Amino acid sequence: MARRTRHAALALFPVLALAATMTACATKVNTGSQDNGSGISLVQSGKLVTCTHLSYKPFQFSEGDKTVGFDVDLVDLVAKELGVTQEIFDTPFETITSGEVFNTGKCDLAAAGMTIKPARAEVIDFSEPYFDASQALLVKKESPVKSLDDLKGKKIGVQLETTGEIYANENAAKHGYTVVQFEDLPLMETAVRTGAVDAAINDNGVLLDYVKEFPDTAVVAEFDTQEKYGIGLKKGNTALKAKVDEVLKKAKDSGEYDKIYEKWFGKKPESK
Repeated sequence: MARRTRHAALALFPVLALAATMTACATKVNTGSQDNGSGISLVQSGKLVTCTHLSYKPFQFSEGDKTVGFDVDLVDLVAKELGVTQEIFDTPFETITSGEVFNTGKCDLAAAGMTIKPARAEVIDFSEPYFDASQALLVKKESPVKSLDDLKGKKIGVQLETTGEIYANENAAKHGYTVVQFEDLPLMETAVRTGAVDAAINDNGVLLDYVKEFPDTAVVAEFDTQEKYGIGLKKGNTALKAKVDEVLKKAKDSGEYDKIYEKWFGKKPESK
């Protein structure tokens, strides 16, 4: 609202034309639910609303009264570039992958450790990839299970609507296990520790982080599924996608991405 007032003043006072030229160089952000065709439109004034599904540590999780994590820090860079603050909106993962959260105006983008998949890309747009991932197998540390081959007649836990669930279902007939669905990651991880399931499968980043906190569990296998994470956006939101891609590239080129990566994973990303 303040920016519109300033532009009105410029129209009345030509002496400020130089300032108008300088302002035109900055990103123009239109706040509110309607896009007037110029610049970037946000669903809430002064905020970049990010949809996610908590908890998915270390990408996004609660710490006290704040939501923190790798994805959160990356999106903060976008919010800073736009001159707004990031606000987190927690929602079931399937409402993100289906595009519902965008179509109902709940958020501007989604950062949820989300793999770019063709089926998802039919209903939402993705930024350029920002993280490489694969699937991993979590078990109790003393478990005899070391691979999918050891799960015949046993139960494997998966998180609903994830690529881990897809991978487990694709290999169920071959290995003879039963797939058990869980609404979120913490429920799935806890099921391994309590023995409700014999193993669980999910992205390697979150499970490798989990075993650090719970040394009575172990990651015994990884599967090279060659996944890449992307930030989700409403289909056709080309202006915001271009800005997100620009910020991610700038962060990688400047070394800021490496600093954030090392903060959350304890090491720098592997060179490609």
